[in-house]
Amino acid sequence: MRIKAKPWMLLAALALLVGGCASFHPLPLSAAAPPPADLKVDAAKMPTWPLAAHRFDPRDGLDATETAMLAVANNPDLRVLRDQLGIARAQAFAAGLLPDPQLSAAQDFVTGHSGGPGATNPFGIGISWDVGQLLTRSARTRAAGWSRRQIDLQLLWAEWQTVARARVLFDEVTGGRRLVARLRRETAALQPFQRRVEQALDAHALSFEVASTGLNAEAEAQRQLVDAGVALNQSEHDLRRLLGLSPSAPLTLVGAADAPRPDARQVAAALADLPRRRPDLLALQAGYAAQNDKLREAILAQYPAIGVGFNRARDNSAVYTSGVSISLTLPLFNRNRGNIAIARATRRQLHDDYAARLMATRNDVDRLRADLQRTLAAAPAAEAQAQRLDQALRRARTAWQAGQLEWPIYLSIRGSALAADLQRLALRRQAAGAGIALQTLLGGRWSATARQRMQADVPPLESAGGSP
Repeated sequence: MRIKAKPWMLLAALALLVGGCASFHPLPLSAAAPPPADLKVDAAKMPTWPLAAHRFDPRDGLDATETAMLAVANNPDLRVLRDQLGIARAQAFAAGLLPDPQLSAAQDFVTGHSGGPGATNPFGIGISWDVGQLLTRSARTRAAGWSRRQIDLQLLWAEWQTVARARVLFDEVTGGRRLVARLRRETAALQPFQRRVEQALDAHALSFEVASTGLNAEAEAQRQLVDAGVALNQSEHDLRRLLGLSPSAPLTLVGAADAPRPDARQVAAALADLPRRRPDLLALQAGYAAQNDKLREAILAQYPAIGVGFNRARDNSAVYTSGVSISLTLPLFNRNRGNIAIARATRRQLHDDYAARLMATRNDVDRLRADLQRTLAAAPAAEAQAQRLDQALRRARTAWQAGQLEWPIYLSIRGSALAADLQRLALRRQAAGAGIALQTLLGGRWSATARQRMQADVPPLESAGGSP
């Protein structure tokens, strides 16, 4: 029995096919400034456990930990990286899809009297499917899964670096504000003294050589104040951008900056376990595993590609035929050798990239640890020197006001006390910066969320080893 298709049946089938297709929706760009940031943070999404355990409350200002939390939640660059993670997930989804079958149809028409009596218009219809895609599907989906994990770990590493950058900028801003306040006090103290020097110079009571000492002291303090103000303005704008805040947003920072100081035993223990904890190294391992599967896919693709189809036809004498077609690619010349060579070379590059990153990390850790030790060793002497000069300055101020001390000596003591204070502040900032950088390179404990992200639904790294 032959079933004749009705027009409405064809329309219904077409409607079903079209209904399952994706549709386009525009997403216009906007030149307007983004709305003010909503200072809300989900602690459960923080990349490290100290941030996840901290209560975010910006009403009394941002401390160092809250600054890092807001940076992770609101940084514009991290939003772009999270979009890239969405692309990687879409690519992993696409890699697992099977190819669609191909439908072919042909209709011929008998013209003139060439067909003879009883001739009909011949037609042919067939459907075929690329079976060869099944051979490489497993390797292709595994490679896509590893690539997705690589992007996820790269995002985690970027969040980790953002935390470090937020802590460094917090220290720069708070330390810069202390420096500006100290220089303002110094210029305020030198301004009355400078006026007295100018009056004495106008009255010819001082020579230019002697007066230049007093005039240069106030000018040097003003220069340092301007330089410190410019650096502070840069740091504040950098911090606002990192936090996703507008340039005019208030920036109220409270509390002390982080100053991690790992000892030699902690550094050695962290280095030994580093390849199993640091996100960028794990991302490189995932990328290497993905390339291993891409190499497997390239090797499997060298075998003959097979296509299977079913055909139905009618000739011009109304004879119907049915049959099966098989297409086979003969691996005589290409054999996918070019793609295999590219995949092998890429895997070698990733192998060497990982070794280079490990070596650079160990070198950077050793350098930062030495810098931190030297800075911490110099800090007590600088602190004691600053305190001694502060005491000497108080005594010199009393003696100068009583007329018992020459003003060039008084200015020299003031200059030495200021230099000691600036050195003390600089050493504190150097120690904090080196400690934060060292902590970032060495890694830390993960929150539950981060561990779940690192244990994604892909096989462990050990299963990706070996050469196909």
